[in-house]
Amino acid sequence: MKAAAVHKKPPGKLMNDGKWAWIMLLPNILGFFMFMLVPVVATFVLSFTKYDMLTKPKFIGLGNYTEMIHDPIVWQVTGNTILYTALTVPVGMGLSLLLAVALDQEIKLKRFYRAAFFLPSITSMVVISIVWQWIYNPEFGLLNFGLSLLGLPKGKWLTSASTSLASIAAVGIWKRLGYDMILFLSGLQGISATYYEAAELDGASKLQRFRYITIPMLKPTTFFVFIMAIINSFQVFDQVMLMTSGGPGRSSSVLVHYLYQNAFQYFKLGYACAIAYLLFAIVMIITAINLKMEKSMREIY
Repeated sequence: MKAAAVHKKPPGKLMNDGKWAWIMLLPNILGFFMFMLVPVVATFVLSFTKYDMLTKPKFIGLGNYTEMIHDPIVWQVTGNTILYTALTVPVGMGLSLLLAVALDQEIKLKRFYRAAFFLPSITSMVVISIVWQWIYNPEFGLLNFGLSLLGLPKGKWLTSASTSLASIAAVGIWKRLGYDMILFLSGLQGISATYYEAAELDGASKLQRFRYITIPMLKPTTFFVFIMAIINSFQVFDQVMLMTSGGPGRSSSVLVHYLYQNAFQYFKLGYACAIAYLLFAIVMIITAINLKMEKSMREIY
C-alpha cells in the first residue's frame, strides 16, 4: 500500500502567505503602536516633567512623584477608590453568582431574563447616569418616592457626603451585574451534571450541592471575575464625572477623576501622568496577583 503523498506548498507560496499575513495584521500593529505603546511611553516621559500643554515640557526629575506622595488629595481619592472597590466587588460578585445559579435552572422565559439582566452592561454609561440621576433626585426621584410610600425618610443620595460614593457604587454594581452573571453562567455550564446526580443520590440537599460542588468547581471562574472586577473598579470614572463630579467636596472623587482634573482642568499634565503611573502600578500588582492565582489554580486542577 502506497503511503499517502504529503502535500507541500512551494517556497514562493509560503512567502506570499506570510506577506499577506503581515498585511492583514498591519492595521492592528499600527493601532497598537500609535494608540497604546506610544501613549504609554509618552506618559512615562511626561511624568518627569512640568507640562501645561501650552509651554515646552520642563524636566523636573522625581518632582511630580514627590509632590504626589505629599498630596493629601491623592491619598483621599485613593481611599475613595479602595472603598468603592470594597463596596462593589463582593456585593456584585455575590449577586451575580446567585443570579447565574437561578437562571441556570429550567424556568420559563429564561432567555428573556438573561438578556434583560445583561442589557445594562452594554448600555452607555451616559444614559445610565442620566436615568440614575433622576432615580436619586431628592425632590421627585423614584427612590425617594418609594421610600415615602413606605413611611421612610427621604435621602439626598448624590448631594450628601455620607451617601454619594455608596450611591455611585450601587450604579456600578447594577451595570456590571449582567456581565459577571454571564461569566458565572459559562462556568456553571462547564460543571458536569454527574456530580449533582451523584450528590443527589447520596441525599445531599440543594444548599449542600451548592456549597460542596458548585462553589469549589467555580473557583477558576470566581478568581477571574474577582480580579477583573477589581481592575474595573479601580478605573471607575464615567459615573463619578457624570453624576457628582467628585462631590460634594471630594467625597466621591476617585483616582481617575483626580487624574482627569489635573490634566484637563488644572493643566498639570506632568503631574497627571505621575498619577496615571500610580494607577498603572496598582493595576500591575493586581494583575501579578491574578497570574499567580491562576497558576495555583492550574496546579490544583
